[in-house]
Amino acid sequence: MVFSSHVFLFFFLPVVLACNYLLPFRSLSAVLTVLSYLFYGWSNPVWVLLMLASSYIDYFCGLGLVRFGGHSLSGADLPFLPKGQPRNRWQRLCLVTSLVSNIGILAFFKYYDFGVTNLEAAAGALGLGPIGLPVLNVALPVGVSFYTFQSMSYAIDVYRGAARPLKNPIDFQLFVALFPQLIAGPIVRYQTVAEQIRHRSFNVDRFARGVAFFSLGLGKKILLANPMGHVADAAFNAGSLVWYDAWYGVVAYAFQIYFDFSGYSDMAVGLGLMLGFAFMKNFDDPYLAESITDFWRRWHISLSTWLRDYLYVPLGGNRSGEARTYMNLLTVMLVGGLWHGASWNFVIWGAMQGLLLAAERLMDKDSPYRKLPAPLRIAVTFGVTCLAWVFFRAETLPQAVSYFRSLVGMAEVPAGALAVAATIYTPYHVTMTLLCALVVWTLPQVWDFTRRLTPLKAVACLAVFLLSVMIMWTQTSNPFLYYQF
Repeated sequence: MVFSSHVFLFFFLPVVLACNYLLPFRSLSAVLTVLSYLFYGWSNPVWVLLMLASSYIDYFCGLGLVRFGGHSLSGADLPFLPKGQPRNRWQRLCLVTSLVSNIGILAFFKYYDFGVTNLEAAAGALGLGPIGLPVLNVALPVGVSFYTFQSMSYAIDVYRGAARPLKNPIDFQLFVALFPQLIAGPIVRYQTVAEQIRHRSFNVDRFARGVAFFSLGLGKKILLANPMGHVADAAFNAGSLVWYDAWYGVVAYAFQIYFDFSGYSDMAVGLGLMLGFAFMKNFDDPYLAESITDFWRRWHISLSTWLRDYLYVPLGGNRSGEARTYMNLLTVMLVGGLWHGASWNFVIWGAMQGLLLAAERLMDKDSPYRKLPAPLRIAVTFGVTCLAWVFFRAETLPQAVSYFRSLVGMAEVPAGALAVAATIYTPYHVTMTLLCALVVWTLPQVWDFTRRLTPLKAVACLAVFLLSVMIMWTQTSNPFLYYQF
């Protein structure tokens, strides 16, 4: 089930809101958990069993961390583990069990076929013959990249003493399965919502802001991301293009992925507010970034901060010398690239990001960015980001290489390229591209726009919602890009 569907908007969401505001609070965790499982299993109920198994492993690991630490499991709330104190081997085993189970689930469903295919290719290149491992064509469960990272944060936070474990298994299942951010984030850390699961407030202002968030997020998806997706698809599927058509296509993709993903995040935050939860901000005007380092402070903040706190810092961060710092940056971004998908394109994309971050850190005050005026720094950063997006969008490495040839004017352009130009330069698509640029570089963020709602803002949000719903009726399918990650 997707947010931008009639089933969700006119059937599922009204039922959820009615339950949330009519039922007693003590029963909400169970009801929201069941509804979240219904939401997640709408397309494939089997995936619910996988998430249930993962949830219970982490739940019992959390209890084990407390029990093996010498604490009682009685009482309404379980205690925090003392910070800064060493953990015994049984507690370490609980943590390792949680990490291995989550990483194992992610590795099998996302990377098994990729790994086997590449091992076979490497064995063939070395003349070793087939290795005999079958390609299983494993179906990727929707949202598995998000909820496994989310579950790992639970065990790590409890182990560190940053949060107390949940005693009620239903409350823990709600943390993992809560439907607003389940499929495509933001990645919600346990310590940020643990208390909200037990106690949260409901008021008109929070609900109204949630509705505004959701309406504007839906508008980003339907009104902006989808038209840009049409341009990007036509350009990347064309084979070879004139250089300016290729640049138009990759800029359209940059707009598509931003409005698609930030639109989902806005809707998730809005739904959370309607249900009484406060989720973190996931985007902060990333295309206003003045460097790649600045870009990663603004783009997919829940992932970049997760990688920083749970991978970069444990690896040593910047505390072990310059060479180790650069290696840590590269490692983290390679993991970030692979997290997005089992493809060499994502590996290259992650490596590019890591090398750019390391280069900017190496140059520091001597960075050429610092010598440029701010608008030019923003333009250069956006251009570099668009070049990296080629690897993100292209389905194969040869397709990415071919697209780069078009970008630099080295491609042999067939006569059929004129038909592509006629498709992507329609008045509608050009107008929507200009509107995307206007929204990206001049208008306030949804987070700021909804902070104080006025009657005029409420009317604007309602108009965006109604227009989005009307256009949604004409579309047969509009899945979010990050569903595939």
